[in-house]
Amino acid sequence: MLVKTFSAAVSGIDAVTVTIEVDVTRGVRYMLVGLPDAAVKESQQRIESAFRAVGLHWPGRQVIINMAPADIRKEGSSYDLPLAVGILAAAGMVSSSRLEGLLLTGELSLDGAVKPVRGILPMTLQARRGGFKAMIVPAENAPEAAVVEGIDVYGVDSLEGVIRYMNGEPGPEPLRIDVKTLFSREGNIYDSDFADVRGQENVRRALEVAVAGSHNAVMVGSPGAGKTMLARRLPSILPPLTLEEALETTKIHSVAGKIDSHISLMTRRPFRSPHHTSSDISMVGGGSVPQPGEISLAHNGVLFLDELPEFKRSVLEVLRQPLEDRIITISRARMSCSFPASFMLIASMNPCPCGFHNHPSRECTCAPGMVQRYLNRISGPLLDRIDIHIEVVPVDYEKMAGTAPAEASSAIRERIVRARERQSLRFAGNEGIYSNAQMTSAMIRRHCHLDDTGSRLLKAAMEMRGLSARAYDRILKVAKTIADLDSSEEIRPDHLAEAINYRNLDRDGWAG
Repeated sequence: MLVKTFSAAVSGIDAVTVTIEVDVTRGVRYMLVGLPDAAVKESQQRIESAFRAVGLHWPGRQVIINMAPADIRKEGSSYDLPLAVGILAAAGMVSSSRLEGLLLTGELSLDGAVKPVRGILPMTLQARRGGFKAMIVPAENAPEAAVVEGIDVYGVDSLEGVIRYMNGEPGPEPLRIDVKTLFSREGNIYDSDFADVRGQENVRRALEVAVAGSHNAVMVGSPGAGKTMLARRLPSILPPLTLEEALETTKIHSVAGKIDSHISLMTRRPFRSPHHTSSDISMVGGGSVPQPGEISLAHNGVLFLDELPEFKRSVLEVLRQPLEDRIITISRARMSCSFPASFMLIASMNPCPCGFHNHPSRECTCAPGMVQRYLNRISGPLLDRIDIHIEVVPVDYEKMAGTAPAEASSAIRERIVRARERQSLRFAGNEGIYSNAQMTSAMIRRHCHLDDTGSRLLKAAMEMRGLSARAYDRILKVAKTIADLDSSEEIRPDHLAEAINYRNLDRDGWAG
């Protein structure tokens, strides 16, 4: 008897439907075709043991299985469940009437338990696109799949539960997730708040501007000045995710296996902080079967690089293209995958090897030229893609011991959300552009107009402070964001002056 079951194969962050054709006829052979990898071929032993655990037996006849389309490599253990159900249905041990419109995925344990797999959300979205009405997934993956509307998701923890469902007996019920309630309950919960920060008003302001315009920023300061502490509070002022962004972000983390079993949908923007010993591949993604790297896991969020000059030069250089294109394409002999990588880069660094260059009270012990050599670990092209350079000065005792309440993250976030709304309206007709940091040169000329006073101020700043030509566009972008925070359509001289002050590393003589 020939039956068909359906599953899905993940490629990049999307999935394609896989049709599994099972034919049980006279004979004794077992044949599995359709470009399966070793993990899929080993499924026979897992399936046979799972059958025995639920009181069934392997058919004593010939079993031929084809996995279509045959030109796509089938990888991983997620095909165990659809293969097992197909064999049972083809052998007449369960009803095949409910297979139409049903997509299955899951790994089988030797005792018949159904174990979780990666990439459930892309599979569920593909099932909905493919017109499937129901989906059976491991119970631990069910909350993630249930956020997709328009398809019934059944979470099962054993093969026995799947058999009951197939035979129409009482079994698992479809799981329902209220996405709006989920967003309202979890979207604004953070462990840290800017209200805890004492002093550092100029750095807080710079980070507010950076987030409002999605600008890349680097903080330069001595050890203990508070760079990392400030950066780790950034998630609390990031604008909330839209449902579309949340689904895309969750898809990436699902493919990478970074979704916890109790999380159905990522409701907060990601904050990734890889160690400075990270490799090129861990940063951009890769492997024989390409997996997303840190820059893709930070998509729609923040990538924080602490101690920026300590990262290997090659690791920093691979960031240049994703920072411009906001996508990374990984090519291998067998396949090519593209992963989104639209992230905000926030970095921190010491000003010199000893850490006390330009310190207000400590003396720098570095030899002549060491400060410049230390800064030269960061290439010009990478620094060119960082809009804001801000110095972080240690807080004095009076401010640290002060009891006056600092502004809370919620108040800062409200201003940022209003500024982002202005930018959304401004770039409504430009696909893929949603913030000032993404403006092209033509957009800068169209939207960043300066009056005579502003033009003279910018010209004088570039000449007197030795600002580079590459800083020109960056200053105008940041000034436009400051104007948006001020609810101003025009860039005023005070907006421009503040933006100029955010280009410390471009200043002649900064490194001594």
